Amino acid sequence: MIIDTHAHLDDKRYEDDLDEVIKRAKENGVEGVLIPGADIDDLKRAKEIAWRYEHVFYAAGVHPYHCEQYSEDTLRKFLSDSRCIAVGECGLDYFRLPEDLEEKERVKKEQQEVFKKHIELAISVNKPLIVHVRDANDDSKRVLLENGASKVGGVLHCYNASPHLLDLANEGFYFGIGGVLTFKNAKNLVEILPKIPKDKIIVETDAPYLTPHPHRGKRNEPSYTRLVVKKIAEILNMSEDEVEQLTTKNAKRVFKEFIK
Repeated sequence: MIIDTHAHLDDKRYEDDLDEVIKRAKENGVEGVLIPGADIDDLKRAKEIAWRYEHVFYAAGVHPYHCEQYSEDTLRKFLSDSRCIAVGECGLDYFRLPEDLEEKERVKKEQQEVFKKHIELAISVNKPLIVHVRDANDDSKRVLLENGASKVGGVLHCYNASPHLLDLANEGFYFGIGGVLTFKNAKNLVEILPKIPKDKIIVETDAPYLTPHPHRGKRNEPSYTRLVVKKIAEILNMSEDEVEQLTTKNAKRVFKEFIK
């Protein structure tokens, strides 16, 4: 069994064929999917999908690009739902900061404040975090550690191969590995994968994005986790069955409500 711990099934690109997407996932051994919350406006659909399909769950949060949307009351409403099992996706993304220095610092500060609020919220509801980190390794690690994120732990979504973040494994954080591992330019991720504690590796797609080879350019979907599992097995010299068992066990550990 495989658990896709990060798939945006609430995306409009699945509106017409979600039943078929779920069916293909099950045919490829994917028995669990977690929909991360990235946009307040999409949480209602994420909830509907999670209740429609067995073993599909969701999380509630605001992507750093949408900081202005943050509403604790709204997030708490969804987090009270039994199928909402995590806080996020949240975090820091400095990839598209404004060029103006003053405005750049303002945006960075705003993202950090909203990230801190997510951490405080996760602690208050005792649910793990789904953390987005892009071009912000130092600040992300600092905000997590300074605000007690180890009390709930979580996932570093789409782990970016930064050695600086590796010791967060000791703080209760897991490392989401997806289609990027299969890319030709994924040398850093391929090299660091064996350094990640095996009990901290989980599988994800980030569907509909980051589609693994040989399907790059097409819409990603949970069934393609099979390709990620295959690549992990190859790099770690394990069988695919062993990787499935390992990553499923890890996913159930971090997301404690997942497939009881």
